[in-house]
Amino acid sequence: MARLFVALVPPVLVQAELTALAVPVAGARSTPPENVHLTLRFIGETAPEKQDRFVEALARVRVESFVLPVGTVGLFPSRGPAKVLWAGVGGGHPRLHQLRQQVDEALLSVDAGLAVPGFHAHFTIGRLSETHEPREIAQFLERYANYEAPPFRVTDFQLLASELPPGRPPAYRVVRTFALEPSLPG
Repeated sequence: MARLFVALVPPVLVQAELTALAVPVAGARSTPPENVHLTLRFIGETAPEKQDRFVEALARVRVESFVLPVGTVGLFPSRGPAKVLWAGVGGGHPRLHQLRQQVDEALLSVDAGLAVPGFHAHFTIGRLSETHEPREIAQFLERYANYEAPPFRVTDFQLLASELPPGRPPAYRVVRTFALEPSLPG
């Protein structure tokens, strides 16, 4: 069984810039740069036969490539003690939402019981310990209120498997990469 999710993985430069944001925040563990991604849909533990069916369904997704802005920062959850620092995608791009919708439809065609919670497009840039200093987090949010990373062209999405080694960050393995359609000029 593999623990699967569908994601966009930004270019290495964007990954590095995003993880560098959380470095000076006391009580925050930065996401390793190679783990920075935008989850389109978490699937969970999946048997090999079903994984093959998910791959076939995702291969039918048809969305044109697009440029994704990266900007704003925030915290999850919005109520209670903060646990996650994130960078958002502003209003995103209409094709991001089209891609998310087609991914959901593809996955639901294989498993109609798959949970489909709301979508808040973001990159997790750090995780907060229980001992983080709320005042410092507030200063971080204020300092980066108008933050923007370089936008990047999204040309594919990936089905990833995650492994959770004890005491270490998750390790992600690419199961399959799916190319987006080329953008039409004009």
